[in-house]
Amino acid sequence: MGQAGPPEGGPAEFSELSELARPPEAARKLFGKQLPDVERYAELLADVGVRRGLIGPREVPRLWERHLLNCAVLSEIVPEGVTVCDVGSGAGLPGIPLALVRPDLDITLLEPLLRRTTFLEEVVELLGLEHVSVARGRAEEMLGALQPVHVVTARAVAPLDRLAGWGIPLLRPYGEMLAIKGDTAEEELKGARDALHKLGVVDTSVVQVGAGVVDPLSTVVRAEVGESPGGVRFAARRAKAQKARGRSARSGRRRR
Repeated sequence: MGQAGPPEGGPAEFSELSELARPPEAARKLFGKQLPDVERYAELLADVGVRRGLIGPREVPRLWERHLLNCAVLSEIVPEGVTVCDVGSGAGLPGIPLALVRPDLDITLLEPLLRRTTFLEEVVELLGLEHVSVARGRAEEMLGALQPVHVVTARAVAPLDRLAGWGIPLLRPYGEMLAIKGDTAEEELKGARDALHKLGVVDTSVVQVGAGVVDPLSTVVRAEVGESPGGVRFAARRAKAQKARGRSARSGRRRR
């Protein structure tokens, strides 16, 4: 993938960038030779990301600990070589930090808003992330449009029961959703168990990751599905989407 110039605006010209801290030692250990790319991403968030309203200016001084490292440590519980869909990716969190620390993953950044997908596409091209793609759309509309994935990731973009309704139908059988949550993780999970069960979830847990990297640790809700992601509610929709894809493919062959 060819290199592009910086996303619109060129060099940083806003004071927010001066508030960006230098990468901590934990970042050097975690990202290794990828650290320069992570630093470039951090600069883009602090400059273009703030100007386009993707992150708030108050987040800039704590980008490393609260955002980049907090998301990258999710890699500890993502299996090797799997497909991942980052639902509601926004400015690329957790998908881009995960991609930078795990080049073995095939990651799709899913986001409905054009200004955000534009930013994500610029970052992916600038950093040469050939194992990352960007898709624009609402998760609930993407069933059948995206290939089912092994892992869905998300970062506190909605209450757990609603988030599961968006993300779990995008999984392949026996896949899992990993949702980065805060102190309310246990409480949210308790309140969402019935909804998760109806979506085909067979096992749940709350996992903490990032020992020696972030403090406090990152809290992740893990929801594993059985052979029917989305449960009965989505089985018919999935079958309908598969039939539509088959008809479209046959129609394309006839036109050729």
